Amino acid sequence: MTQQKFPPGFVWGVATSAYQIEGAANEDGRGKSIWDTFSHTPGNTFQGHTGDVACDHYHRYPQDIELIAGLGVDAYRFSIAWPRVQPAGRGAWNQKGLDFYDRLVDGLLAKGIAPHATLYHWDLPQALQDEGGWGSRDTADRFADYADVMGQRLGDRLATLSTHNEPWCTAHLGHRIGQFAPGARDPALAIQVAHHLLLSHGKALLAMRASGVKALLGIVLNQSSVTPATASAADAALAEREYALFVRWFMDPIFLKRYPTAPGVSIYPVAHENDFDVIAQPLDFLGINYYTRIWASSEEPPRPAPNLQGASDMGWENYAQGLTELLLQDHRDYKLPPVYITENGTACADLLIDGRVNDADRIEYMRSHLEAIRAAMEGGVDVRGFFYWSLLDNYEWNSGYDKRFGLIHVDYETQTRTPKDSAGWYRSFIQRNR
Repeated sequence: MTQQKFPPGFVWGVATSAYQIEGAANEDGRGKSIWDTFSHTPGNTFQGHTGDVACDHYHRYPQDIELIAGLGVDAYRFSIAWPRVQPAGRGAWNQKGLDFYDRLVDGLLAKGIAPHATLYHWDLPQALQDEGGWGSRDTADRFADYADVMGQRLGDRLATLSTHNEPWCTAHLGHRIGQFAPGARDPALAIQVAHHLLLSHGKALLAMRASGVKALLGIVLNQSSVTPATASAADAALAEREYALFVRWFMDPIFLKRYPTAPGVSIYPVAHENDFDVIAQPLDFLGINYYTRIWASSEEPPRPAPNLQGASDMGWENYAQGLTELLLQDHRDYKLPPVYITENGTACADLLIDGRVNDADRIEYMRSHLEAIRAAMEGGVDVRGFFYWSLLDNYEWNSGYDKRFGLIHVDYETQTRTPKDSAGWYRSFIQRNR
């Protein structure tokens, strides 16, 4: 990909989220989030790691903005910590938290970097969780109030504003299998949570548009292509079910005003009249996060995917072709708005040796997935930009600090930042594709 293959104006960026990098968990009036509670509960995270300090971005953001600028990117995607700006999730606002995001946005703009913000990246105020969290329909209204205020506060300076990041993870990892905060294990609750997340998204878009928020508004969904392991009817049915629960469960309500049906799908949420009209607000853009495909094998034990030897440090198969397959399938199934690939990246067992991280596996992952995006664009998908996940090595949720996704290595003891070989490769790639 040495010649120019991406169109002029294509957005090149990097992404992070608040709880994974900010730290300063108990400073300047920030309230407690469900991730503070979850990570401080023994047994929930790798070696008991928490995001109390993380990358100390709250204090080091000027340095991090310089690092972003050094990559030659156009854009930076970050999330706002709801409990930092509104500690209880309702009522009083925290001026010091609001001021932090003002400084961050203005600092990015001063360097010519477009800010792309996400309102919710999994850090619900614990006070709202104590009232039922996303299991309560009322939380959708609290979220709309929060979105409205933040949209008015920052929207005139943001390129895009996303309501949610990966609601599937909030619903299923957080409420069905207990891997993420708040740690519930209730399949019916997970489905109801997914509905309330979608409802809150629609209510937030209505509120922000009524207030005249200027940023482009959308949502970010994690998606995967699904491959049946064999030609058996059982594998085909499993693949259909997995795709319905992972992709269509969020796309169908937004674009088709309904939930999908598929073999084995039996739990549906309680929905009120007109909920789908609220959910299906027009999107200015759709963010898609892709890491790997879903391999659907009904056998016991499951038949392994053929090229799992190319797995990441998370154990995820590196399957770039799946991104092309996914985007083309979305393009066939729905009338899509402009699309951004808002997260794509890989965890590697990175080693800092003599001041250098040789992460050739990450470079190959990036190269192959950028090829996959370009192939989808040639197939008619309107992809407007790409954000590598992540700018920095950071707090990887229940995996703690054990997994590294960053273009920039972070020594968590000293907070020293060191650009990896992949950072230089990405900078050169962007320059060749201007």
